[in-house]
Amino acid sequence: MDKKLLEVKNLVVEYRLGTKIARALDNISFSIKKGEVLGIAGESGCGKSSLGLAIMRLLPRAGKISQGKILFKERNLLRLSETKMNREIRGREIAMIFQNPLHALNPVFTIKTQMVDMMRFNLRYQQLNINKKNISLKDRAIELLKETGLADPEERITDYPFQFSGGMKQRVMIAMAFISNPPLLIADEPTTALDVTIEAEILVLMKNLVNKYKNSVLYISHDLGVISEISDRVMIIYAGKIVEMADSRSLFEHPQHPYTRALLESLPGTAKIRKGRLSTIPGRVPPLNKLPKGCSFHPRCTFAEEICKRNTPELVELTPNHWVACLREGKLRRRTKCF
Repeated sequence: MDKKLLEVKNLVVEYRLGTKIARALDNISFSIKKGEVLGIAGESGCGKSSLGLAIMRLLPRAGKISQGKILFKERNLLRLSETKMNREIRGREIAMIFQNPLHALNPVFTIKTQMVDMMRFNLRYQQLNINKKNISLKDRAIELLKETGLADPEERITDYPFQFSGGMKQRVMIAMAFISNPPLLIADEPTTALDVTIEAEILVLMKNLVNKYKNSVLYISHDLGVISEISDRVMIIYAGKIVEMADSRSLFEHPQHPYTRALLESLPGTAKIRKGRLSTIPGRVPPLNKLPKGCSFHPRCTFAEEICKRNTPELVELTPNHWVACLREGKLRRRTKCF
């Protein structure tokens, strides 16, 4: 797990809103090692999904990458043509599970057609001698659906997406993501639209498949409870900037940034420890084209001081491998842990 699979350097993503420019990601830098699961958390509107789309180069028309590098296996994805991205990267080297499977699956084709078409497009399956392997593409698709726990895959594979529940559609999406066993999997809030029971099942399923196939994962979620279950390291994003990054245990036991602490104290499990009502974060994430001066979080921060309103904090290594962007660095060290 020492070699970097993905390295993002000083990434800036901007959206054009009429005549105005909104910076969705501001100088984002991080890396993912082989076999590592990096969790990304933050409220809606902080730039989490934009990061996943930027890596895949699937930003909407109004968005653009104005600065930075995205190195995958030491290859800068931003220099590849759209043809090379489609033929060599998307689906083969990097796969993405979207948060809404209803929009990701084509409603007019059966599950079998969509999975088999992906296999035919994939170079790995083009080179597969079906007769020697004694397996058809349909049989392989059924195997993948079985691995995701889909009931009666032999029968259901000829059904259309509308005949599946939300959880079943997400299992199909996970099966399709693992078709080529990609080195990197980007999961963009894959359990958001599911109920709690199905969410737990999907989370266990993903953990088992990742352990089996040894994929690296960029797991995006607003749910820190889910992030704590699956991630080796965690990155907290607020208003397009990284505010804290550390290994999972360190971040959850010793959160240092006020925003991270506020997110954790908003979890139901912390209410009885605090001996009071469940905490909430006042206000909301500011519009990306109207960010406050200084630290973007200072209008909502209970620890804010005058310096926070004037100066923008830089991401610094507070303790080994624990990075924090806060101007109250000296006072952070003396804080007690959140739990």
